[in-house]
Amino acid sequence: MPSPPWSTPHASAPIDATVPLPGSKSMTNRALILAALADGPTRVVRPLRSRDTLLMAEALRALGVSVREDEDDWQVLPGELTGPVQVDVGLAGTVMRFLPPVAALADGDIAIDGDPRARERPMGPIIDALRALGADIDDGKRGSLPFIVRGTGAVPGGSVTIDASGSSQLISGLLLAAPRFARGAEIRHEGPPVPSAPHLAMTVEMLREAGVTVETGPDVWRVAPGPVEAREWVIEPDLSNAAQFLGAALVTGGRVTVPGWPGTTSQPGDALRELLAAMGAEVASGPDGLTVRGTGTFQGLDADLHEVGELTPVLGALAALAGSPSRLTGIAHLRGHETDRLAALVAEINALGGDARELDDGLEIRPRPLRAGIFHTYDDHRMVMAAAVLGLAVPGIEVENPATVGKTLPGFTELWTEMIDP
Repeated sequence: MPSPPWSTPHASAPIDATVPLPGSKSMTNRALILAALADGPTRVVRPLRSRDTLLMAEALRALGVSVREDEDDWQVLPGELTGPVQVDVGLAGTVMRFLPPVAALADGDIAIDGDPRARERPMGPIIDALRALGADIDDGKRGSLPFIVRGTGAVPGGSVTIDASGSSQLISGLLLAAPRFARGAEIRHEGPPVPSAPHLAMTVEMLREAGVTVETGPDVWRVAPGPVEAREWVIEPDLSNAAQFLGAALVTGGRVTVPGWPGTTSQPGDALRELLAAMGAEVASGPDGLTVRGTGTFQGLDADLHEVGELTPVLGALAALAGSPSRLTGIAHLRGHETDRLAALVAEINALGGDARELDDGLEIRPRPLRAGIFHTYDDHRMVMAAAVLGLAVPGIEVENPATVGKTLPGFTELWTEMIDP
């Protein structure tokens, strides 16, 4: 059931805040998959606990993996993967793309389904790829959820070609399970460029940290068969979820620090340092974390966001408040995310009096004075975050169903309010 509307706080003065963030969803769900396939017990340190990661943990438990709470951590003990079971992936791209290759290693039928919108998200390429690698999947020839993975306890593996232009998760899901395939896997991409390359780099990096041999080349990834080493995974703060907090410094001409920002990382959110600086922020890294200071004014952004598409909703909100037009490109794939994010952003910005329009592969936004109104969120966590940014400068914005932000950042509205009025 949708939650009551949220009146976004208006900032009447520059913000001065330090905002600790919970762990990365992307790292948490990758760590859970690798732990489930490991050769011994694994500790996941300070994982994110959100709808997406709790769905992953519950799905793995249903398959026979022990995921146990241990204060702030999770202890994961691999088990024999068996069916028949039913798995709910919600609206989580990482769960719907990472779990089926693991389910193919189980012995028994694994029925996989999710939210209504999940049935519209791109799944055909990974279903076809798994079949080519030897898995048996009954999807009623739809190429989408719901479907049944008829596991036989093993996947032969081998070579496969896939069009992953809809989501890098289509490749990451295959890579994460590939060491447990009998022959490993060689995965080739053919089609328009794969979006979110940093997320693929994260997958490869974490596989290698688990002792898996991975070779990469232009649009090709080779994973050797072998064990996945049990180890401790320390989860970094979720840098993509920093976008709206750091952006608040720009909007209000204030200061926001996110502690624990890693010196080096494969998280796409690290690009915020350059993107916000291009809009006029003062950005500095130090022992306290990453600090962004606003100067009182900021300009629009002309940027290709192909590798960091998840930042688009917040950057789009900033663009609507900026001092000059913005052009955000390379993000046609966002039409297949939790919602059609391009259409949603245009509809909601324009409903508040803004001037946004869709391009073939992105958005063009021209700043105009905005007014109060309802901001619809389309069951998309990042639309809540975008609305919060607009509300800093525009009194009277009401956010429909703010609880949907719990997909990746439970407690967001409390964090946001505390940042503005500590």
